[in-house]
Amino acid sequence: MAKLNFGGVEENVVTRDEFSLAHAREVLKEETIAIIGYGVQGPGQALNLRDNGFNVIVGQRSPSPTWDKAIRDGFEPGKTLLSIEEAVQRGTIVQYLLSDAAQIAAWPAVKPLLTKGKALYFSHGFGITYKERTGIIPPPDVDVILVAPKGSGTSLRRMFLQGRGLNSSYAIFQDATGKAKDRVVALGIGIGSGYLFETTFQKEVFSDLTGERGTLMGAIQGIFEAQYTTLRRHGHSPSEAFNETVEELTQSLMPLVAENGMDWMYANCSTTAQRGALDWKNRFRDATAPVFEELYNSVARGDEAQRSIDSNSQPDYRAKLEVELAELRNSEMWQAGKVVRSLRPEKQ
Repeated sequence: MAKLNFGGVEENVVTRDEFSLAHAREVLKEETIAIIGYGVQGPGQALNLRDNGFNVIVGQRSPSPTWDKAIRDGFEPGKTLLSIEEAVQRGTIVQYLLSDAAQIAAWPAVKPLLTKGKALYFSHGFGITYKERTGIIPPPDVDVILVAPKGSGTSLRRMFLQGRGLNSSYAIFQDATGKAKDRVVALGIGIGSGYLFETTFQKEVFSDLTGERGTLMGAIQGIFEAQYTTLRRHGHSPSEAFNETVEELTQSLMPLVAENGMDWMYANCSTTAQRGALDWKNRFRDATAPVFEELYNSVARGDEAQRSIDSNSQPDYRAKLEVELAELRNSEMWQAGKVVRSLRPEKQ
């Protein structure tokens, strides 16, 4: 375990230097890893583990588009692609990667198959943190562990294929076998993590729900809409408004932030941009800080979890969701974005 200094705060992290892929294979050489669910996180984790030499099977409902996707990805029905129940029975490590709502629905069938000594693995702390609401209460004689990649399963896979790693958090909720630490770290290395930082199930879900509703998705879309609408209201064209709001951020500036940090990005912009950004950042910080505090408190109270459980369990949830996504997709801003993206020059 490495000790890193984050601006004066020391933190223990695990890297591939001290916990190698070869060691991870040794730790898990007798394990069968059952990936339950092949939607958001399932494909990336399953394929990375398989490519890294681990014994992987997939449990998925059939017929379904995700069952067909697993077949296209090389999993064989009856051998490495099974029903959820059969995969849980065969697996010694059960990676429970269904959506939060689907985890709740499948739990009565899954729980009796979690026999002594198995490991129950999550990539999100939701089901366990809110177990009184979800009903997901694991048996006492299984390990309960978490590895949460800090990005989508698609990003995890893409970065793996590029020879890079997506950072992940890890947590242990229950160590029934005495092997939970080695198991969880080996799995984190196996799925292709860049480095692993320790957390708890509760902290993971609190930070994740805040981030999704905040700067990762909710807040950034809200800010996009506010700036785009302001520019359009003052007579700027859709192309100009979109380029100044989204395209320049995602294609030019954020890669600079990712490369060396915000200060470096500032240093590589014009002096006019630097001055304006430094002058206005505190205004935006002070305006949004109360909203973030309200958001975090809503997460901590369980309000966000309950809203998610209530809405996602409705039989017409998917239909209602598609209406909301269609509204977003068909908005002038994202229709402008579709056109702008089509005009990006092809790679030479």
